Order: sequence, then structure tokens, then C-alpha cells
Amino acid sequence: MKYLFIIMLSLFGFSKNKAQAKSIHSFKVEALDGSTIDFSKFKGKKILVVNTASECGFTPQYADLEKLYEAYKDKLVVVGFPANNFGGQEPGANHEIATFCQRNYGVQFPMAAKISVKGNDIAPIYKFLTGKKENGVKNTTIGWNFTKILLDEKGNIIDSFESKTNPMSESITKYLK
Repeated sequence: MKYLFIIMLSLFGFSKNKAQAKSIHSFKVEALDGSTIDFSKFKGKKILVVNTASECGFTPQYADLEKLYEAYKDKLVVVGFPANNFGGQEPGANHEIATFCQRNYGVQFPMAAKISVKGNDIAPIYKFLTGKKENGVKNTTIGWNFTKILLDEKGNIIDSFESKTNPMSESITKYLK
């Protein structure tokens, strides 16, 4: 009888992985300015998480991330995560990154403190975002700077987008209409 119950649970989608999956809303991370970004405050809005770098060929996407944030701020929050995982393209300290983002792109969306987005020292939030075992939806490879992950209003992953995908592209904005 016990085995029949387990089989029925798995048939109806109550797998162990789904039970372990949590929402991004359970995370709190340090911001560039030393304050805390509490993802539970974003419940009811979509969230676009982006790993960023100041010295990358994709760095000009900061401008379009800011445009996206401004255009959809009633239903979307953009959160940048500076990372130095690719080619040493984010060498600065948090205060230098904050100054760069504000001076060059007028960034108003939340920016987290510098973290690692892959490897042995991956930050817990990125372990969640990139691992199906953690998020219950999909594995995502962070292949380079400015990889984007879109989450729904309940904190569940909708999709991920490669670095070359412009933040204002239809492949992202279609989820915001």
C-alpha cells in the first residue's frame, strides 16, 4: 500500500524535487550599498535577474535594462548581480561598481553586492536560479556576463536568456504585456 501511495504521488507531480523547491522570495542578499535586497518584497511582480560586469562587450545592456525597468516597473523588478566569473570583467569593489553604474547608465534598479554566479563558490541564490534540483523548473547555464533569468510573480522561473538577448527584445517583453 505504501508503494502504491508513492507511485500515485509521483504520477500527480508531487515529486521530492518539487517539494524541496523554494521560491526566490525566500532569499535576502547584500546590495551594492551594503543594505539588504529582500526578494520577498517583490512578491506580485516579475523579476529579471542578470549577472553583470563593467568591462564586458555586453555592458551597454545596462542602458536597456534600465529602460526595461522604467517601462515595466509596475509589474517588473530588475536585479543586477555583478560577478567577476568571466574574463575578469568585473574587477571593481562594490562602491566602484555602484559609481560606474550610476555615472555611465543611470542605473536605478536594485544592484546586489558582487558575487560568484558559477563554480565552487557560487552564491546560494545562483545555485537556486541555475539548478533544477533547487528551483524545481530547469537547469540554466550561466555562460557569460548578462545572462538573464526571468521569474514570475510567485518567484518561479519562467525562462532564461543568453547574454546576446537584448533586455528590450520581444523574447523578454512578451512576458510583461
